[in-house]
Amino acid sequence: MNHAPIARLQGVSHRYGATIALDNVTIEIPPKIMVGVIGPDGVGKSTLLALISGVRAIQSGKVIVFDQNLAHRAHLRTIRGRIAYMPQGLGRNLYPTLSVFENIDFFGRLFGQSFSERRARITELLTATGRGPSGRQAFRRHEAEA
Repeated sequence: MNHAPIARLQGVSHRYGATIALDNVTIEIPPKIMVGVIGPDGVGKSTLLALISGVRAIQSGKVIVFDQNLAHRAHLRTIRGRIAYMPQGLGRNLYPTLSVFENIDFFGRLFGQSFSERRARITELLTATGRGPSGRQAFRRHEAEA
C-alpha cells in the first residue's frame, strides 16, 4: 500500500512585497485523510493552498504534489485535473443562490466535463466532505432533466 504524502513542501518561502507569507515551510500532507489548515488572517494558509494547487508560482523551495514537482509546467498540467481548490471570498467564487452540488456542477460544465465525469467527481467530493445524500438527490433531479 502506498503511503507517500499527497503533497510535500520543502523549504518553501513566499513573499508579497515586504510581507512574508511563508518562511521556510516544510510539511507533508498524508493521503486519504481530511486535513485542516487553521490560523488567524495573514499567516499564509491561502498561500500554502494556492501553491499546492498550482495557482501561485513557487518563489523558493520545492512543492511536490502527486509525486510531481510543480516547478515544471508539464507536471503542473498533469495534476490540475485532480485538484479542487476554492480560494476564500465566497461572494467572488460561489453563487450563494446555488446549492453545493449546483456550484460544483456549474464549474464542471464550465470546464467541459461530461455528465458522467461530473457525476463521478461530484460524488467523490460530496462523499469526502459528508455531503453525499444531498448530492444523490440532486443527481436524480439532473438525470430527470437530461
